[in-house]
Amino acid sequence: MNRLFNQTRLFITIALLFIISTSWATSPMVYEKRVKADPEKTYKKVFNALENNGYYVVFEPNIGKNLAHFKKRWGKDYNKNKLESIRSMVFCNGWYANQVSNADPQMLALCPLHISLVHKQGVTRILFIRPSLVATGSKAEKIALELEQDVIRTIEGALR
Repeated sequence: MNRLFNQTRLFITIALLFIISTSWATSPMVYEKRVKADPEKTYKKVFNALENNGYYVVFEPNIGKNLAHFKKRWGKDYNKNKLESIRSMVFCNGWYANQVSNADPQMLALCPLHISLVHKQGVTRILFIRPSLVATGSKAEKIALELEQDVIRTIEGALR
């Protein structure tokens, strides 16, 4: 009986650790696409796909390069995850911006949108905050979901 109890307790502990660790790994608020690819090539593919699908990339911060300026100042707190590249694209689509503003001007906080590309050990992750979840309960929720699906479709299409 004691052995069965210990095995059950071990199983529950392992299951809970798995659930906790997987919940730390991802957030439902963030769409994530992982590709084993060069970060610059991936960046160019996503950039071109956005531009060719009605989005205008208005700003391209190289976050990794900017953070590197603080390496000495931050010392051991600099880049603890050993990320090799961090880039972002700030972009907008006028039609969607207008539709969001018509439905709920407060949701213009979503405009412009952005995508971050993070690269480490041969894998580039494309990260995108899901507008539909930010707009949950808003009159702009439906258009935000449509926008989210369109951006994700654009990213997926770029990386085929």
